[in-house]
Amino acid sequence: MTLVKYKQAPVMSTSPVDRLASEIFGQNIGRFFGSDGLLDHAPRVNIFENSDEFRVEMQAPGFDKKDLKVEMVDDTLTIRGEHTVEDQNEEVRWTRREFSRTSFERSFVLPQSVKADAIKAEYVNGVLQLTIPKSEEAKPKTRQISIR
Repeated sequence: MTLVKYKQAPVMSTSPVDRLASEIFGQNIGRFFGSDGLLDHAPRVNIFENSDEFRVEMQAPGFDKKDLKVEMVDDTLTIRGEHTVEDQNEEVRWTRREFSRTSFERSFVLPQSVKADAIKAEYVNGVLQLTIPKSEEAKPKTRQISIR
């Protein structure tokens, strides 16, 4: 069984040009130009499984462990991150500043066959790694058959 359902937080246009393009051409205009619908700042994930568990790896460079939140509500796993750079140096006058705040949210609907209360998360070198164990019923059953 695989993680088959996926939820993405609503994509919010930030510039007037983006909003105008969305109003004229619709929300999915980015797909016309080869985009997969994720914002540039949405962290990419790898999801794989073995017989015992699912693994989710999410790139989140520049975030501290305290900036990340992982929560499970019903069958939906949500990963959020928010990082704010606060510079109190009054001697610096910014001409342009575009990366003082970064945030994201990604959600995934998990199958019923996982042990939601046993999910483990670890953040190492800019990668959030989640281990989602499968329930005993979901694991493949192997039994040896004797040959006569």
